[in-house]
Amino acid sequence: MIQIKKDLQAAHLQPLLQKFWDLSGQKIRNIEQQYDTSQGSPVFTVKGHYTTRGWTEWTQGFQFGSAILQFDATGEVEFLNFGRSKTVAVMAPHVSHIGVHDHGFNNVSTYGNLLRLMREEKIDYNAWEKNFYELALKVSGAVQASRWTPIKNGGFIHSFNGPHSLFVDTIRSCRALMLSHQLGHLLQAENDVRINLLERALLHCQATAQYSVYYGEGRDSYDIWGRTAHESIFNTKDGNYRAPNSQQGYTGFSTWTRGLAWAMCGFAEELEFLQTISDTELLNFGGRDEIETYLLKAARATCDFYLAHTPIDGLPYWDTGAPNLHKLGNYLDQPADPFNNQEPVDASAAAIGAQGLLRLGKFLKDRGEQEAGETYWQAGLTVVQTLLQEPYLSTNPDHQGILLHSVYHWPNGWDYVPEGSTIPRGESSMWGDYHIREVALYLQKINNQEPYYTFYNGVQ
Repeated sequence: MIQIKKDLQAAHLQPLLQKFWDLSGQKIRNIEQQYDTSQGSPVFTVKGHYTTRGWTEWTQGFQFGSAILQFDATGEVEFLNFGRSKTVAVMAPHVSHIGVHDHGFNNVSTYGNLLRLMREEKIDYNAWEKNFYELALKVSGAVQASRWTPIKNGGFIHSFNGPHSLFVDTIRSCRALMLSHQLGHLLQAENDVRINLLERALLHCQATAQYSVYYGEGRDSYDIWGRTAHESIFNTKDGNYRAPNSQQGYTGFSTWTRGLAWAMCGFAEELEFLQTISDTELLNFGGRDEIETYLLKAARATCDFYLAHTPIDGLPYWDTGAPNLHKLGNYLDQPADPFNNQEPVDASAAAIGAQGLLRLGKFLKDRGEQEAGETYWQAGLTVVQTLLQEPYLSTNPDHQGILLHSVYHWPNGWDYVPEGSTIPRGESSMWGDYHIREVALYLQKINNQEPYYTFYNGVQ
C-alpha cells in the first residue's frame, strides 16, 4: 500500500522538474537524430535505443507530442518546430485511421496540444493554422466514433481486436470525440443520420465503468473494489456481455496495472471536462447527476485499488495477479524493486496513474471534499516524486528513453530481457515517456500559476 507523503507539495518537486526537462530535451534530440524512421514509429527501447513493433500505429503521436510538451515546458522553439512540422508531414493518416481505438493518443497529443498552445497564446495566432488543427480534430473524433458496437442500453468504441472487444484504455480516446463535439462537429452516417459525438463518448464511458471496472458487487469470484479488466467481451449478435479477458495482462481476472492507470486518468479527466458542458445539454444524456455518479464511482474505485495494491513508493508491478509476485514476499510493504528476478515493475503505469490521482484529488477538493481529495492529490505527488528520481529517471545520455522500467507486452515476450535477468528492466516506452512529460508539465503549470492543463483547453 502506498505510503502517502502528506507534507509533500508540488513546489517541492520543482528542482526535480528542472532536471527532468533538461534530460528530456536531450532524449528527444537523440531520437530525432538517430532513429531510423524507415522502421516505422518508435515504440519501446532495446538496450536503450528505440525500436518498433508492428501491432498498430499508436505511438507516433507520443513522439511528436513529447516535443510539443517540451516546448510548452521550456520555451525552446526547436522542439515546437520539430513537433509542428512532423505533425503536418506525418500525422494525417492517423486522423483518418479507421482500424484503431487510439485517436486520443495520436491526435490529441499532436493537433490537440498545438491548438491548445495557440489558444493559450504560447504560439502566434494564425487563422489558417488554427483551422487546420481544428479540422484534424473534428475528423479524428468522428472517425473514432464510427468504430461503434451497439450493446443493450448503449454501446462502445471497439478495439482493434474487433467489434466484440471493449478495451479499458480506450477511455482516453473519448477525448477525441469530446474535442470534436466542442468544435461543433458530428458524425454523419448512412441516410444522413446525425450522430452526436458527446453522446457516443458518454455511452462509451458508461460501458467502461459498468463492464471494465469492478466494485465488489459479486460479478465473479475476484470482484473487488476498483480492479479492472483489460478487455471485456461481448456477443455482437445480441449485445450481451460475456466475459473479462486480457491482452497484455496476466488474465482477465487479474488487474493489468497499465490498464488500471488508463482508467484512473481517463475517468478523472472526463469528470473535469464535464464541468464545461451545461446542465441543459447533459439532460439529453441522463443529466449531470447520473453521469457524474458513474464517472466518479469508477474514478474513486480505480484510484483506491491503485493505492491499496501498489508498493509503498507508488510504483506498481505489471499485473497485480502476476504469478510470481508471491516469491517477492511482502512486496506491498516495501518499495518496488525493478531489479528483482520474478516480475517486472511498470513505471509507465505509474506515470499515467499519477495524473489520474492528481486530477481526481483536485476535482474533489474543488467540490468541497477536502479530506478525500487531499488523499488522492498527495498520493499523486508521492508517485511523481519517485518517478523523477533514479532508478526510474534515465540519466544516461546514451539511453534514448526518459522513464526507465516500462513494460509493453510481457505475456507475448516482446520486452527486452537483459543478460543475467529473467524479466525485462531498464527500458523505456513512447507512452511512458510521453505521460511522465505530461504529468511533469501538469505540475509545473501549477507551480508557475499558468492556466490549468487539460486536454480541452484548446476548445474553450
